[in-house]
Amino acid sequence: MIVPWGVTPALVLFDLDGTLVDTAPDIARALAVALEGSGVLPPPLDAVKRMVGDGARELIRRSLAVADRDGAGEEAALGRFLASYRESVCVASRLYPGVVQGLAALRGDGAVLAVVTNKPGDLARSLLGALGIAASFDAIIGDGDGFPRKPDPAAALSILAKVGVSPDRAVMVGDGLPDLRLARALGVTAVAATWGYVPAASLARETPAFLAGSFQEAISIIRGAEPRAFLR
Repeated sequence: MIVPWGVTPALVLFDLDGTLVDTAPDIARALAVALEGSGVLPPPLDAVKRMVGDGARELIRRSLAVADRDGAGEEAALGRFLASYRESVCVASRLYPGVVQGLAALRGDGAVLAVVTNKPGDLARSLLGALGIAASFDAIIGDGDGFPRKPDPAAALSILAKVGVSPDRAVMVGDGLPDLRLARALGVTAVAATWGYVPAASLARETPAFLAGSFQEAISIIRGAEPRAFLR
């Protein structure tokens, strides 16, 4: 299948958790520390995967709500979560297969790469640095970096403006509903990452341009066909 423009886009925006990196084990560990202080049993890993994607505060809210503790101790639990996660942001987190090679291929094509995540920006940059891929991105923007969280398109718009790329020459890759809704609000092509944390059926209901079953497949979709005049 060929992308609508038929060439590699000038800008590729990526989500982080569940798209570039399987971070759920480390998030679950920090969440267990946070909830232990509230007297709440931590959810199993599969449940944590379903709850991530909308930022740390929302993760804490959802976890407390499951335990019928809506709002009770939210701030304290959030503080414990962030402190624990900062101490061990990259213990069991791993890049998905093909990420290093895929990013290198896109950069070889001349594409600008960026990350837009609802993870706190300092943690996102620390994690990607620990995994050795931070230098692949021209921008890494997360929660607390001065923009509303996804699906608000403000952070992505700032990147488009900075690099001088129009929405029709950009693509968003993500495994979350906020990613696909951001893409729609921004007017960029959406590639849904079905290898991540959100079920493919839920992603399909957002009508992305493409559903990709692996990072390698997403890169193949993004790179499209020759010639790559789109990058000029």
